[in-house]
Amino acid sequence: MEFTGIPQKTVTAREAGLVACTRCNRAWPLGTDVCRRCGKTLVSRDVFSLQKVWALWLVGLMCYVPANMYPMLRTQQLFTVDESTIIGGAVDLAHYGAFGIAAVILVASVVIPLGKFWAIAFLAVSVRSKGTFASGKRLLMYEIVEYIGRWSMIDIFVVAILSALVQLQGLASITPGPAAFFFALSVIFTMLSAQAFDPRMIWDAQSEDDKAFENV
Repeated sequence: MEFTGIPQKTVTAREAGLVACTRCNRAWPLGTDVCRRCGKTLVSRDVFSLQKVWALWLVGLMCYVPANMYPMLRTQQLFTVDESTIIGGAVDLAHYGAFGIAAVILVASVVIPLGKFWAIAFLAVSVRSKGTFASGKRLLMYEIVEYIGRWSMIDIFVVAILSALVQLQGLASITPGPAAFFFALSVIFTMLSAQAFDPRMIWDAQSEDDKAFENV
């Protein structure tokens, strides 16, 4: 075969008349309603994907605000009660020399959640905009968001461990504050928002960009 130096057009599964199962990845002819391997309903595209992404994203963002305003930990020592927010607790840990733990809490509770909010919003906007970002990089961003989602609850785990360990018969105790509830909700809704995003729309946007380039 003679090489002409012209890149070949990439054919998507939908253009080839196929639809893939999102559970087991088995490809079936377009128009097949149910995957015969695992029984999952087959859809070529989730037409309401972006609506679900934005709805869950907004709820997660609304929960994240009180998660940083209300106290995450309530520490009682004899007759004194101290309440600290996520950032305030990290600052206190750094003040006592626990810089590593403070850094982990800040990264897990501030940097990662804000990064996920930004990444999900960017993906939802970019699939509706032409020529904004390479499809491969957008897919990598989506995979990173999916991967770090499992580590988003680390702050809640820290609170649960401290609450279980520091119970000294009334002398000292640590209990979760209301921020723990809102932070857990924020993590859950952002994870659902990421899962509601249909990554196949990334390649649809690429196909539209390729067609626009060919027409120029």
